Amino acid sequence: MTTTIWAAKALLPNGWAESVVIDMADSGNIESIFCNQPYASGDRVEILIPAIPNVHSHAHQRAMSGLGERAGLRGNAAKDSFWTWRKIMYHYLERIQPEHLFHISAQLYLEMLKAGYSCVGEFQYLHHDLNGSPYENRAEMSLQCMQAAQRVGLGFTALPVLYRYGGFGGTDPIDGQKRFLNDAEGFVDIVTRLQQASATDPNTSVGIAPHSLRAISGELLRDVISALDNLAAIHVHIAEQAREVDECFAWSQMRPVEWLLDQFDVDPSWCLIHATHMSAAETTAMAQSGCVAGLCPTTEANLGDGFFNAIDYFGQDGCWAIGSDSHISTDPVEELRWLEYGQRLLTRKRNVLVSPGAANTGRNLLDGALKGGARACGRNTGSIAAGARADFIVLDDQHPRLYGRQQDDLLDSWIFSGNENLVRDVFIGGKLIIDHGRHVEEESIQRNYRNTLDQLAN
Repeated sequence: MTTTIWAAKALLPNGWAESVVIDMADSGNIESIFCNQPYASGDRVEILIPAIPNVHSHAHQRAMSGLGERAGLRGNAAKDSFWTWRKIMYHYLERIQPEHLFHISAQLYLEMLKAGYSCVGEFQYLHHDLNGSPYENRAEMSLQCMQAAQRVGLGFTALPVLYRYGGFGGTDPIDGQKRFLNDAEGFVDIVTRLQQASATDPNTSVGIAPHSLRAISGELLRDVISALDNLAAIHVHIAEQAREVDECFAWSQMRPVEWLLDQFDVDPSWCLIHATHMSAAETTAMAQSGCVAGLCPTTEANLGDGFFNAIDYFGQDGCWAIGSDSHISTDPVEELRWLEYGQRLLTRKRNVLVSPGAANTGRNLLDGALKGGARACGRNTGSIAAGARADFIVLDDQHPRLYGRQQDDLLDSWIFSGNENLVRDVFIGGKLIIDHGRHVEEESIQRNYRNTLDQLAN
């Protein structure tokens, strides 16, 4: 059975089009697109654009967002950093159980949908129980996230995390990491179970996420990759902190991105998360590899990571995407805005991340996030084109911030003119999931989330 949307204006791969008829199959893919057609049937909307992939999420961290903002909570306030924040996060993780993770994830994914995200890459490393022992189903915690995404209707790319060591060179893990740890055999079992559980779900994909170079070895990762087939993507944290770069160099006499590119065939199926601290040579090599830079500006700012070398990377046509990471924000607009604002602050210039020949910064940022996000999530999303997933946003063009704006100027106003949510409707796989800002199960999801926070606080 075919369903239809008619849009007065829609952003297609070759630009804006008017009076657009989009036919969608039961599979959730777009069957056909016709422009300059009068309305005849189906859902009728004004402004239709592709929904945005979110390539990097730690769902459990949504429940603790804002709790790391007390200076000196773990010692000297002058030394607060990513590493002191991590101690707080590890402490919080000591109590989260599968049912907690399901409700936290459902609330988070609801927020993502309402903000205009189409899918999420879930970088999940809570694999074991509170004592560090495997669950009966080793994939239990990732399955909880998958099932939460299925409940709310968000596209999902499972990225179970490979984590074995506590530091470069095979350092022993600390007690706070006991829930993360797997050998190759145990990890492959997790991935295989996730692939089996999602085999008939067109809205779910499965990849892997070696946590970071400090948490794996080259041999371990090669063993895992060789044992698995049909991976949607490979994601890895890399060069997020200056200390990480220093420790990697002390261990290998190479910088993190340099080492990874030397040891592995990094190609468009890879997503390098953060990559904040790169040399000029690493920036060029990463751009030329075709991999995706997974950028999370609000989290990177919150943790004091630093600024990605975006101007040089974009200038070499490097592929990139956005993620909400620790979920200090769950709004793609804020990630895109602060990606640009960070570069403005560095350069003291305006409209920095615009491609040659392009005029509108917002449109340029949206195009990049859509292209790289689809690649990094291993999903045929991010464009309104025949064969692609029918993942769309309807913007509220009657809102005072958008009223009277046209085409790319409308996108600029959406991204750069305020903080209210201007996403009215969201379609995922052709289904209307967010209708005038509401989800059909919103009240029960929020109630269960509040109950979960009460349980974790006791």
